[in-house]
Amino acid sequence: MAQAPEQPNKETLAVRRADGESRTLAASLPRLMLEARRIANNVTHGLHGRRRAGAGENFWQYRRFVSGEPAQNVDWRRSARDDHLYVRELEWEAAHTVWLWPDRSASMAYASKGVRDSKLERALIVTFALAELLVAGGERVGVPGLMNPTSNSNVIDRMAQAILHDTTSRDSLPPSFVPSSLAEIVVLSDFWSPISEIQKMLAGLSSSGAHGSLVQVVDPAEEGFPFSGRVEFVEPEGGGAITAGRAETWASDYVALVAAHRDQIRIETGKLDWLFSTHTTSRSAAELLLFLHAGMTTAKGVERGVKAGLGA
Repeated sequence: MAQAPEQPNKETLAVRRADGESRTLAASLPRLMLEARRIANNVTHGLHGRRRAGAGENFWQYRRFVSGEPAQNVDWRRSARDDHLYVRELEWEAAHTVWLWPDRSASMAYASKGVRDSKLERALIVTFALAELLVAGGERVGVPGLMNPTSNSNVIDRMAQAILHDTTSRDSLPPSFVPSSLAEIVVLSDFWSPISEIQKMLAGLSSSGAHGSLVQVVDPAEEGFPFSGRVEFVEPEGGGAITAGRAETWASDYVALVAAHRDQIRIETGKLDWLFSTHTTSRSAAELLLFLHAGMTTAKGVERGVKAGLGA
């Protein structure tokens, strides 16, 4: 009598699954990296300049000489034009840290029919491209719990290698840490986590005064709920499955729940003056990159105005 084959244990199954996922990711990363570099090269970037006075090489502005300052600070050529003394200020160029978090949890692997990128692929492409721009602008970029801040020109390669060799759990939200007050945080996730978890994340990341942006990356099917007939919906992160006999009758309730969830996120980010936006994978990745660039520039402009006594 033939003996039944031994059933693989949970650890063996986990190893097989991890091996398959890592190979899939390794095969797709070169395309994602090339796409990220292409997008970064096509997007106007100027993140190096922070439009604040300080040590640097680029001219920013002239300001009036203040009594008590060293006389060598005076720009005599500019001062000769009228009756006042002027100081030539250089643009602040000290690098600070931008923390990037691409959600790599199981739900991010979803892609509906006809969509080129999964949510995970889009999050990685934008993360890589943004890292490239930031480092080119003199910033330091890190990934919480995965990669220490670096200004290395090969930041995309370093980030890709860190992801490939990551053995930790794939959490939706970044791990708890306290960034510096001058740091910026960008979190790209589908944000289907309970609002209590999002509130906890925001409280921790903002406790030092750091500024951030949350981008909800969603698939077109998650945005419009185009399902009809009998459909089984499976939650990929352990939430089980549920079957709809006539899925089309769920559409209005689903859209209302999504809108309510987003409103709650907007309220929480609004309290902190953080940015929140949604991005559908059917749209351009460059569009999202431009939005994040503009958000960072605006945040620094507001900070400068407040420090100068120009803002509330």
